[in-house]
Amino acid sequence: MLVRLMYASRAVDSVAADELAAILKKSKENNAATGVTGVLCFCFNARIFLQVLEGGRDAVSALYNRIAQDKRHREVVLLSYEEIGERHFSSWSMGQVNMNRLNPALLLKYSERALIDPYTVSGKASLALFNELVATASVSVPL
Repeated sequence: MLVRLMYASRAVDSVAADELAAILKKSKENNAATGVTGVLCFCFNARIFLQVLEGGRDAVSALYNRIAQDKRHREVVLLSYEEIGERHFSSWSMGQVNMNRLNPALLLKYSERALIDPYTVSGKASLALFNELVATASVSVPL
């Protein structure tokens, strides 16, 4: 059975660009081995992770539990969890939102301000934002 999970968290202050690159590389390797796909958005100025994970229920749940215990995250919030018939993000063992290509108008479509803040919008709105990011080629695959 396939599921889709979306969560948000705040990064501890020590997470920098090089550590984010290492997280993405490791995630890409681990996720490919467990059949998990997804997309990660990290907003450096707000220190917010927003991530969608898709895959088998056991693999996605186990990964989310590890993330929730990871000391690089705080205020981990489950935004949505649903059974799905097909994946939206099957092309990426871990894709990354290219924040430089993010159109502020797209953010305003789903929130009060042109900021990524999943703590102030619904999980449904956050997922719709991710779908548009994919459609507008604002997602890249880390090397």
